[in-house]
Amino acid sequence: MQILADEYGNVVYIGDRECSIQRRHQKLLEESPSPFITDEVRKKMGEAAVRFAEHVGFTGAGTVEFIVDSDMNFYFIEMNGRIQVEHPVSEMTSGIDLVAWQMLIADGQKIDFKQEDVKNRGHAIEFRINAEDSETFTPNPGTIKELYLPGGFGVRIDTHIYKGYTVPPYYDSLIAKLIVYGKTREEAIIRGKRALTELIVEGIKTTKDFHLKILDDPDFLSGEYTTSLVDRKYSGLKE
Repeated sequence: MQILADEYGNVVYIGDRECSIQRRHQKLLEESPSPFITDEVRKKMGEAAVRFAEHVGFTGAGTVEFIVDSDMNFYFIEMNGRIQVEHPVSEMTSGIDLVAWQMLIADGQKIDFKQEDVKNRGHAIEFRINAEDSETFTPNPGTIKELYLPGGFGVRIDTHIYKGYTVPPYYDSLIAKLIVYGKTREEAIIRGKRALTELIVEGIKTTKDFHLKILDDPDFLSGEYTTSLVDRKYSGLKE
């Protein structure tokens, strides 16, 4: 649950993110809002996140993380007191620039909107494009020889790469984030397939093809997937 909190006691929750597509506890795909929980649970979770932030005196942009069981009971895991990799899906659905607000709050400014002003609309999905083999998830550093980044309405790319860029073997394999937005989850999925298909990164292998498989997975499409989906159904992708 994404929150913002200033030093004057104002705390608001911006919305939830579903991050259960993971491999070895590392997130690969995130979406907002969660297709599993109800609006009632979402509201309770947001209010719990706000109470937690108030209790510990947190200020800034942060995320309160929960795990949810099959009966939609939710349990606190941890808090990340920073902007997270998947923050763009919250920005796309809320229209709120979280990075800007993190800096404004650090500058001592007040949050100039209230909880009732936060209106989340549509659906957003983020695909982490890693320099890894889609079949084995083995890191694949090297030089990017050709690059085409998709665009158009509802498509956002956050990246530092360019044609001729050499991906080093020393750091995290994340090289780009592809974020898509749609009026509905179905529209976002369709837009995601189109954008992933158009994405071209030659010279190294990426997780693009893995994401295309997930977008056709019946458990993912049902919205009732869990953190075990990748290891359970794609065990052949392991080393």
